[in-house]
Amino acid sequence: MGCMESKPKSQLIRIAGFEGEVSIDPTGKAKGRGVYLCPDTQCFEKAQKRKAIGRNLEMECTAEQLGKLFEELKQYEKKD
Repeated sequence: MGCMESKPKSQLIRIAGFEGEVSIDPTGKAKGRGVYLCPDTQCFEKAQKRKAIGRNLEMECTAEQLGKLFEELKQYEKKD
């Protein structure tokens, strides 16, 4: 969603949106609509700048929700 590259699901992080809540879904089985991001800071930043998460989940995401989400995503970041 951030870098717009096609990659296998196993290499991506799923973010789920359900009933107004946004969370990281490491199992890939959480309820709700899901979007995928690369485990890369640049991809996170692009998605945040373009407001892609809320738009693709088709829900309003507060700045607080997104801030918390991006802090959590840093745990999943892959280092080269």
